[in-house]
Amino acid sequence: MGVVLGPDSNREEQLIRMIAQYEKDLLRMCCVYLRDTSLAEDAVQEVFLKAYKNLYAFRGDCSEKTWLMHIVMNVCKDFRRSAWVRFVDRSVSFEQLPAPCAPPTLDHITLTTEIMRLPRKQMEAVLLYYYQHMKIKEIAQVLKVSPAAISGRLDKARKRLHNALKGGVGYDG
Repeated sequence: MGVVLGPDSNREEQLIRMIAQYEKDLLRMCCVYLRDTSLAEDAVQEVFLKAYKNLYAFRGDCSEKTWLMHIVMNVCKDFRRSAWVRFVDRSVSFEQLPAPCAPPTLDHITLTTEIMRLPRKQMEAVLLYYYQHMKIKEIAQVLKVSPAAISGRLDKARKRLHNALKGGVGYDG
């Protein structure tokens, strides 16, 4: 006797595929954004729950990754706005981030630490561009701003990072 699939079986298959394909990327993004591993894990669960509930609304105007990253940004911002997060020190060190494919070098650790110190809008742009390998147009869709705004954020972030890593003057400026 064959298995009878319910009306949501296609959505469930899509969700399982998306989890397998994007879970690590989303977790890394949430860890850096929220600076807490357990909170990031909760956020990723929330992202996939929202994605599952809204799969019917995904029209394919952008890639799945862009769509999921938009949800990630909203969930992370919601988590950071919550009263619980504001009153608890939830800082995460580089060593607590999910393991990358290769062991990190000292330069990579230093760079990641400096990225985490960037102003939030610049950090978002850097993480999506360099860590998630998204195009400026995709990042603009995720963050609901113009591509010019993303380019400006990336330029400012590069200057700040360059100054911070070279010990330059004007890092805070």
